[in-house]
Amino acid sequence: MEFKRLEIPDVILIEPPSFEDDRGFFYESYNKKEFDKIVGEEINFVQDNFSCSSSGVLRGIHYQENPFSQGKLVRVSKGKVFDVAIDLREESPFYLSWVSAELSDENKRQLWIPEGFGHAFLTLSDEAHFNYKTTNFYNPSFEKTIIWNDSKIGIKWPEVENLNISEKDLKGEHLV
Repeated sequence: MEFKRLEIPDVILIEPPSFEDDRGFFYESYNKKEFDKIVGEEINFVQDNFSCSSSGVLRGIHYQENPFSQGKLVRVSKGKVFDVAIDLREESPFYLSWVSAELSDENKRQLWIPEGFGHAFLTLSDEAHFNYKTTNFYNPSFEKTIIWNDSKIGIKWPEVENLNISEKDLKGEHLV
């Protein structure tokens, strides 16, 4: 596996090697020993989640406050998304900065998003199957949503036809 630290070094792009032949392909999507070594600490995932989204669906910006903050290891098993991690750690030199990666079933990339980050993605294909592991359980009482187009963050979203955003995400908070 190749691990690449992005412009916010705590966010890591993972590119597993894929072995392909006329029957299909195989790749190792997760190896705890290698993952913990590159992250620099032992990470324990407690929940696996899956979402299916149609073209133009934008989900986020979501995060959970302490003590239910979540780290996420995200990937796409079908389709393609524009995935975004936003640094919400006030003590960080990268506070309110964001990084992005295109994740797809073709490139098999994954993104490690540590605790203290907001997360969002935009579906770029007809349909996307989005899989992610979390380091903490979902707790709706600690979930927060930032409006997807908050000017303080300034995410440069790809242009898509028929942007589709849930009512909850449209009512996300604006940063002051």
